[in-house]
Amino acid sequence: ILLSETILKAEHKPKISQCSLEFSEGVDLFTLISMGVFFLIGRLMFELPEEMGLIAVAVRQTQGKGRGGNVWLSPMGCALATLHITIPLHSNLGQRIPFIQHLVSLAVVESVRSVPGYEDIDLRVKWPNDIYYSDLMKLGGVLVNSTLIDTTFHILIGFGINVNNSNPTICINDLITKFNKEEGTKLKPLTADWLIARTVTVLERLIDIFQEKGPNGVLPCYYKYWVHSGKQVRLHNEEGPIAWIVGIDDYGFLQVHEEGKGVESVHPDGNSFDMLRNLIVPKH
Repeated sequence: ILLSETILKAEHKPKISQCSLEFSEGVDLFTLISMGVFFLIGRLMFELPEEMGLIAVAVRQTQGKGRGGNVWLSPMGCALATLHITIPLHSNLGQRIPFIQHLVSLAVVESVRSVPGYEDIDLRVKWPNDIYYSDLMKLGGVLVNSTLIDTTFHILIGFGINVNNSNPTICINDLITKFNKEEGTKLKPLTADWLIARTVTVLERLIDIFQEKGPNGVLPCYYKYWVHSGKQVRLHNEEGPIAWIVGIDDYGFLQVHEEGKGVESVHPDGNSFDMLRNLIVPKH
């Protein structure tokens, strides 16, 4: 099962050590300072009953895990969590595992923009796994690892979002402050624990929709928030062929229309999207 807002609560604080485990419907692991919550969850997930949910929440990370082996330093003020879920192989999502990173990115954005009053806070999703302010600055990202055992995928979902650090770039609460000044509203700032809890709750709903309806059940909402509609890019390098972004296919891969070649899919594991230069380049 997934942990919901009723299970993940801010009052889960360590009393003696820097880690606390709470066993109820799921396991909530809270840590003040962590080398990386991916590391913590990876050691625990196969030790628990399959029906038990598991999430690790860190206040600060010194060796957070990113794509391509990148390491992230994550200060206080970020929403940092890793969630373990299971997905049946023979299900809509089990046949389209790359879609999970899109569902998580969407869940982060939807968790804020579906709240009354916060609908126009300009949080967006960037393919394949980033959270952006408009198409200008990155606020966070998602990492998904999967392991297939028999007919069940064990999925580790890690996400980190800058909630309350104005430096070095911008954070969600800066966007809310900016919106309040421009619109004369009094929206309250968010907290990291609230964002984590709500993201997990929204993700649970999105997974249920995807399992019932497939990609078409979530893509309209995904396209509502993504930054790429109609964008022109160059492939491979700055002198490469021109292409237009069309959407994502049934397996979560980016679709581009290259002049003279029609529509083709671009896989996230082999390519990187450089927003600043509008480039889709192979990763080395």
